[in-house]
Amino acid sequence: MTAQSLLNSLVLALLVAAGSATAAPAPTAHEVVADAVTRMARQLDSRRQELEGNRKELYALIDHELLPQFDTDYAGRLVLGKSWRSATPEQRKRFVDAFYNFLLRSYSSAVLKFDQNNFRILPPRAPPQDGRTVVDTEMRMPDGSTVPVSYSMHETPAGWKAYDVRIEGVSYVQNYRNQFNAEVAAKGLDALISRLERETADIDSGKRDPDRPAAAAGGA
Repeated sequence: MTAQSLLNSLVLALLVAAGSATAAPAPTAHEVVADAVTRMARQLDSRRQELEGNRKELYALIDHELLPQFDTDYAGRLVLGKSWRSATPEQRKRFVDAFYNFLLRSYSSAVLKFDQNNFRILPPRAPPQDGRTVVDTEMRMPDGSTVPVSYSMHETPAGWKAYDVRIEGVSYVQNYRNQFNAEVAAKGLDALISRLERETADIDSGKRDPDRPAAAAGGA
């Protein structure tokens, strides 16, 4: 190795070392939730009136700000349970897309009413274990009471992502798994997917009120 080659190698090594030393650490699960909430609140505060009259823009905002922090594939697998194992790759993709789109439309109004001033992220209850953790939060209601909302998170190659939400201890994954298992057993997975797709289309066309989440109970 020539003197110039050695010098180039040393300079490169120093640059790599400097970059490693100054690189920001990956966000924690709490930071991921806090950042998503802050960005969503900022958008809502500046566009709430516009979004109230334009559902497509509201869906797009949720897609942009919240979807990247949610592991829809993993959540879908947990919701389907044993039916996921026997489903084809096409059925899995259709279910994940249909379920997400249905939830997005059914609960967008709740997102629209979100007020960061009534939201508090609690300190971590314990360090993450085996790449999993829970982010506990509280929502203050109009009557002054508080509702606990916990986000189950797991670490992925793309960072921490949520896969379940517990409201007052009730898991949305478990809730929908119970509903969907009975429907799949009675009618089959394709029928469940078709129902979710149909109800999503009905909301988009104005045939169904998007503020009626009770439709998720399984009867169309």
